[in-house]
Amino acid sequence: MKLGGNGSGGRVAASKGVPFSKNPVLAVRLPVWRSRVVLFLLFFAFAGLGARAMWLQGVSTQFLQKQGKARYERTLELPATRGKITDRNGQVLASSVPVKAIWAIPDDVLQAPPEKINALANLLEMNVTELRKKLDSDRSFVYLKRQVEMDVADKINKLGIDGIDERKEYKRFYPQGEVMTHVVGFTNVEDVGQESMELAQQKTLVGTTGSRRVIKDRLGHIVEDIGFIHEPHDGKDLTLSVDSKIQYIAFTQLKEAVEKFNAKAGGAVVLDVHTGEVLALANYPSYDPNDRRKLTGQQLRNRVMTDTFEPGSTLKPITVSLALDTGRVKPGTLIDTGPGRYTIADRTITDTKPHGVISVAEIIEMSSNIGTSKIALGMPSQEMWEMFTKVGFGQQPKWGFPGAVAGRVRPYKSWRPVEQATMSYGNGISVSLIQLARSYMMFARDGDTIPLSFQKVTELPVGQQVIKPKTAADMRAMLELVVSGAHGSAKRAQVAGYRVGGKTGTAYKVENGRYAMPRKYIGSFVGMVPMSAPRFIIAVMIDEPTGLYHYGGQVAAPAFAAIATNALRAMNVPPDSSVTEIVVPANAGPEAM
Repeated sequence: MKLGGNGSGGRVAASKGVPFSKNPVLAVRLPVWRSRVVLFLLFFAFAGLGARAMWLQGVSTQFLQKQGKARYERTLELPATRGKITDRNGQVLASSVPVKAIWAIPDDVLQAPPEKINALANLLEMNVTELRKKLDSDRSFVYLKRQVEMDVADKINKLGIDGIDERKEYKRFYPQGEVMTHVVGFTNVEDVGQESMELAQQKTLVGTTGSRRVIKDRLGHIVEDIGFIHEPHDGKDLTLSVDSKIQYIAFTQLKEAVEKFNAKAGGAVVLDVHTGEVLALANYPSYDPNDRRKLTGQQLRNRVMTDTFEPGSTLKPITVSLALDTGRVKPGTLIDTGPGRYTIADRTITDTKPHGVISVAEIIEMSSNIGTSKIALGMPSQEMWEMFTKVGFGQQPKWGFPGAVAGRVRPYKSWRPVEQATMSYGNGISVSLIQLARSYMMFARDGDTIPLSFQKVTELPVGQQVIKPKTAADMRAMLELVVSGAHGSAKRAQVAGYRVGGKTGTAYKVENGRYAMPRKYIGSFVGMVPMSAPRFIIAVMIDEPTGLYHYGGQVAAPAFAAIATNALRAMNVPPDSSVTEIVVPANAGPEAM
């Protein structure tokens, strides 16, 4: 009915001549100004867009050019070659070899056939799951593996996988492996030094990276080389003081000693008396810096530089030299050491056996704790403290080697008499092996001491006088008796054809601030050779020897002799003794602690 009605009304309106657009149903009731506002808004919007387009394309083109370059132009970093490290004779100890960093655009690589993905994983020494996990990334760029060998990178390139690219970088190579590693150190994947001289000389070795601009396509391939921004400047080469031959000798003999006496570890250092150069620095256990996948903290520790221990009897010559230098005693002065026991307050100091009345020279030869204690108690504690600090104990080393420790010498004002006595023979004071070796420099030279250097020295350093030349000469004579005297404690340190002087030391090992229980020992020996004109100071430390032997004269002195014998021959040092055959008595006894 409604439909019929509406249709009838429409026909009536049409029959009366009323236009369809004037139909009351279609009448617009909105104000005219609203449509005009919308029209003007649209007009101004298009005008603004047109003005902006004219500005960007006709007046200011920098923005669009910058955006365009960001999509096809890249700045590539050009790594500088890290400087070589060589020994004093030019033998290469560390060098950089070119390798490649393999990177990928994940979305493109994942479109490659499965067989190519599998081949890529094999070449990268990864399983497929691990590789796909790396590629399953929202990033547009991801490293797959760093420091890939050149031949492997070539094989990867031949796979022809879209989205795989490479970047030139360098990998450090260490020809002498575990023998030299505690001197040279190593770098990380970013070519930054992490240990030893690689770390200490990072700024010198690293050089300056360069950069250049290139145009790349969508897959990251270079299609045009625009040019250099900065050229790379390679790092400077570094010449160390160490001698590869002596280093090898020190390392192999130390390793043999540690294994022979079932010790936990050991260290050895060889110093040049004339220049203060470190000719060798060896630690065992060690590690191969070319393959650090199984590296442990025990292998990494540079015990010569960073571990401190009580030096034991090796400190006695320093105490006695102070008394000689101040005129309190002479080498022939007699000291009553009694029945081998000496009580101070509530502490009893002992010798390995009774010595009775003996001379100062015999106190050093027989390594008498009691004799050294009595000499020390005849001196002010301040003078002893000053002597210890003059030779470098308790002082932060300034040798340019990272990790070198200061050791510990307590302030003299807090010393009790018994503590002054025990410190005189090396208990209650801590030093590193290299500090101990350097302290003997004043004996090997004419009473002066010089700085140590890990880099080759071109000019002889100026010494600082510590004791009188006469005192140094007297001490050399005493130290020679320790090795060759009838009652010497270091007969195993003798070297055929050369006169040797030195001192043994045996001390209880300290753990967590207390002496370890059951007893653990550190055996050491510091000596110089040849005594007619000392050339080398050699110090050896054996940590926790087990079994029948643990005294310094038993475990460290033989290693000293082996190192000295070979080092003297390697450096063509002329003999100064007619003794060509060494016979060590089977009953060569131990020395005092």
